[in-house]
Amino acid sequence: MKLLVFDTCLDKMYVVLRTEDKILSSKVVENTESKYHSAFLISTIREVLTNNDTRPEDLDAIGINIGPGSFTGIRACTTVARVMAQQLNLKAAGVSSLEILSKTGGENPLVALDARKNKAYLYYDNEIKGAVDLEEVKEIISKGNYDVITDDRLQPVLGGKSYQAGDYPLGEILSDLVLEKLKNKSGNWAELMPLYIQPPPVCQK
Repeated sequence: MKLLVFDTCLDKMYVVLRTEDKILSSKVVENTESKYHSAFLISTIREVLTNNDTRPEDLDAIGINIGPGSFTGIRACTTVARVMAQQLNLKAAGVSSLEILSKTGGENPLVALDARKNKAYLYYDNEIKGAVDLEEVKEIISKGNYDVITDDRLQPVLGGKSYQAGDYPLGEILSDLVLEKLKNKSGNWAELMPLYIQPPPVCQK
């Protein structure tokens, strides 16, 4: 199997090409002063495929981060993946950014990402809990023996470690999780949907 995965939901973009046993290419793209990293998604995919003598038709599956995260990044990621999978007849699977980050360390991870409005996107005990008030998150942390993983905004509030302060192979982690999901699911591209735990800001009054 030849698998392409990409993530434009978090603060950096990750594009990985791999087989079941080997990472062939892993590229990280950061925001520029004028453009959000997802603006470079198509060109980066093209670069990774070309550098590995791989045509889009050589791919067997696509995997992405479906969120939560940047609404622009979630839309870009999901749209490109669905179009490619449909046109190339590829299998496709999505993984939550919360599940990805839970694999960055610790035996009992709790992931809390800034959801604005005094809330955090919360994941623990292998389950997404939704957008939870920060005071409730603090209480949950105080009562459990969790390895807290968060972001730069919430780390001073919740403690633990910020994933943004470390150099974690998030693209490779995503690719491992996608392979696992493809073994247990049909991989139907039509089932690949963005994960909006809260509605996008344009939908809120």
